[in-house]
Amino acid sequence: MNSFEINKIIAAILFTVLLIYGIGKISDLVFEVKNQDVVAYKVEAPEGTAVKANAETSIDLSAFLALGDVAHGEKVFKKCAACHSVTQKGGNKIGPKLWNVMFRPVGSITDYKYSKALIGYKKEWNWEEMNGFLIKPSKWIPNNKMGFAGLKSEKDRASVILYLNQNSDSPRPLP
Repeated sequence: MNSFEINKIIAAILFTVLLIYGIGKISDLVFEVKNQDVVAYKVEAPEGTAVKANAETSIDLSAFLALGDVAHGEKVFKKCAACHSVTQKGGNKIGPKLWNVMFRPVGSITDYKYSKALIGYKKEWNWEEMNGFLIKPSKWIPNNKMGFAGLKSEKDRASVILYLNQNSDSPRPLP
């Protein structure tokens, strides 16, 4: 490699760095950012909403489930239907069938290959577990293979849980 080629490589790297720096400065001028000192915003939940569940807290189940309705849950479940069936005669798809999912042990469908994380979880899909899982599956049960971002809306989660409860041989009464 001669010195001319080395000079071209160094010039290309230098040009790229200056180009990226210049684009950043120009975008700062074009897109004016106000309040650069603010690094976070306080978000307050409206009154009367249930608190999101995580490993350390619990929720008021009756208030949380009152946010949802089965018809809305059926609409929201369409996001899930690509990977799960929820009919009585439905089979497994990419994910396990969800008929009778509420109040059955996690990872208990015998003809579905669950991740080790779900097999080892040793809990049942009750109201709290399903809510926590639907918030963010990868955070609630780490290393499970469900690639779904989760449902951020409490109404959506409550509605899907009510819909799943209805799709059962014996739906449980609400708490």
